[in-house]
Amino acid sequence: MTDSTNLIEPTLQDVQTARSTIKNYVTHTPIRRYPVLSELLDADVWVKHENFQLLGAFKVRGGINLVSQTSQQDRDRGFVTASSGNHGQSIAYAARAFGAACTVVLPEGANSAKSASIASMGANVVFHGDVFERSREHAELLAERDGLRFVHAANEPALIAGVATYTAEIHDDLKDIDVIFAPIGAGSGASGVCIVSDGVSPLTRVIGVQSANAPAAYHAWKTGTIETYPMSTVAEGLATESAYSFTIEILRKRLKEFVLVDDSDISSAIKTYVQATRTLVEHAGAASLAAAIDMKDQIQGKRVVLIASGGNVTTDQLKSVLN
Repeated sequence: MTDSTNLIEPTLQDVQTARSTIKNYVTHTPIRRYPVLSELLDADVWVKHENFQLLGAFKVRGGINLVSQTSQQDRDRGFVTASSGNHGQSIAYAARAFGAACTVVLPEGANSAKSASIASMGANVVFHGDVFERSREHAELLAERDGLRFVHAANEPALIAGVATYTAEIHDDLKDIDVIFAPIGAGSGASGVCIVSDGVSPLTRVIGVQSANAPAAYHAWKTGTIETYPMSTVAEGLATESAYSFTIEILRKRLKEFVLVDDSDISSAIKTYVQATRTLVEHAGAASLAAAIDMKDQIQGKRVVLIASGGNVTTDQLKSVLN
C-alpha cells in the first residue's frame, strides 16, 4: 500500500524527465480550435485531444513513467492495481512493455470496452465490488497476499509526473491561455495540469471539474477533510466515493477553482463534441465542456482549453447519449 505521507510532489523537472522517458510509447496529442465551440461559448476555445491518445486516454502516460522507474525486483513480483478502466489499461500496457505480469481489479459492471482492452494486453482481469473503492481494497489484499507491487491510482508521484506531460504539450503548442478546464476523478490529471501551469504559465487559471453525483474530491478540496460520499455517476472515470490524500494536497495548494456538473450536462457535452468536433469523448472527458458551458458568462472572450481526457465510450453509452 502506498503511504501518501512520505510522497513528494513532482517538479517541473520530473515532468520534463517523464517526457523523455515516455516519448517512444505515447503520442503527442493535438490541441485544436473549433469554431463551433468558440461560437457556442463566445470564447477562443481549444480542445486537448487526449481521447486520441494511445489506448484512448491520458492515463497511459503515467503508467509508462511509473513502471519505467520500478526495480527489476518489482517487475519480477508483478503489479496489481484497481481501476474504473483507463488507469488499468495504463498499468497493463506498461507492465507488458517492461516484461512484467499485471493484475487489474475492476468494479463489477465496468466499462466493457476498457475491460476488454486490459485483457487483450495480457493482464489478469478480476471483477470485484460495486464501486472503485471496493476494487481498490481487494487489490491491496491481493498485493499483500501474493507479494505484488500495488499501484495506487492517485498516490503515486511518478503517475502524476507522467500524466502532467500532456499539459507540458499544451503550453508548448499554445500560448496566452486564460483558462484550462480539467476533469477530476482520483486527481492525478488535474494535479499535473496545476503543477505545470503554475510553473510555466502562472496567469493560467485551472478549473477542476467533477460530477455532482460523485463529489468526494470536491468536498475534500473545500474542507481539507477526506470523507466517503454516496456516488452514482455514469462517468466511471470520475466515479470515486472518496478522495485521495496526495492529490488533494496538491489540488488544495494549487487549484484555483473547483466546480460540479450534472451528469445530464456531461451527457449533453458528449453529443456536442460529436457535433462540433466529430470525435468521441467519454463522460469523464466531456465534463470539462459541461463546466465551460455552465460558466459561459465567466469565460467570455478568453482563451480556453478543454481537456478531452479520454474517448473510451461504449456503443451502449453512445446510443444512450445520442437518443
